[in-house]
Amino acid sequence: MGIDYRTDIDPAYGDVVELSPLIRRVVCKNPGRFTFKGTGTYIVGRGEVAVIDPGPKDEDHIAALLAAVAGEEVTHIVITHTHGDHSPGAGPLQTATGAKTYGFGPHPVVPPEAAAAFTPTTWKTLEPTPEELEELKASMPKKATKEGHAEQEEPSDVNFAPDVELAHGETIEGGNWTLEGVYTPGHISNHMCFGLREESALFTGDHIMGWSTTVVPPPDGSMADYMASLELVQKREGDRVYYPTHGPPIDLPGEFVASLIQHRLDREQQILTCLASGPKTIPEMVTAMYTDTTPHILHMAAGQSVLSQLVWLVEKQAVAASSTALADATYSLP
Repeated sequence: MGIDYRTDIDPAYGDVVELSPLIRRVVCKNPGRFTFKGTGTYIVGRGEVAVIDPGPKDEDHIAALLAAVAGEEVTHIVITHTHGDHSPGAGPLQTATGAKTYGFGPHPVVPPEAAAAFTPTTWKTLEPTPEELEELKASMPKKATKEGHAEQEEPSDVNFAPDVELAHGETIEGGNWTLEGVYTPGHISNHMCFGLREESALFTGDHIMGWSTTVVPPPDGSMADYMASLELVQKREGDRVYYPTHGPPIDLPGEFVASLIQHRLDREQQILTCLASGPKTIPEMVTAMYTDTTPHILHMAAGQSVLSQLVWLVEKQAVAASSTALADATYSLP
């Protein structure tokens, strides 16, 4: 089963676009390898509104958001997770509006020794070449290039902590809307989606993105958690549309989630088949598994996904690793 990617979005940066009676979107001018056309910030409700994922600390974007809600009251600032393209804008938006922030929790703290096991030192062949980076920069707006968005790979926002921490199933309300927290760890351990009950819609952050599969970087990213979260979302009844932070809305969400699950299972089988011919490192697997249809500039992200999949396979004892330094280990079938 292939993935029917959704890429039909050509944002006019800073403009507010009405997507439904209760949902508006403003896209930040921060396109890149991990943000697609930019961070899509959602405004939920009328009169009393919630803002979901205000994005990076970008003055133009914050100004556009404030212009979009002029004459209304921002009562909630909602964060799906603490990556630099999602949560830093909460600070200036809160200063301007006085609204409280809501999310699952602060950025997770990973012990250095744990992080070291997943930090690659032998992946030079997977790194983008200077020419590839220059080509990417040339295709991006000057503002995004100047601020380094082309090179950043989802930097962490360690400074954000929500005023109100939400548990799975808890709700927040405004004048004409209700958002339900749906805890979905995997991409990062504090990731939470939000269901808009009045429109049977789910804001999926980076858990489910139409334009690309989700990067699951260990140790805080977990493939086991990610798969469980996909199954959790798949079992939700009534969601008719997904609104990811990057890219256009996703219709037929049940079919789309099924294709994502099958994609990961296919990737697992591809890894096992690759290792059947003998032990391999992650760069060797990426070279063998990712064909010319995957640009080299994305091979580093592919390596992270393969690493996540391998960690899960090691946990299930389906694959053996040569050392506890899992990023640089050689893998084999047991």
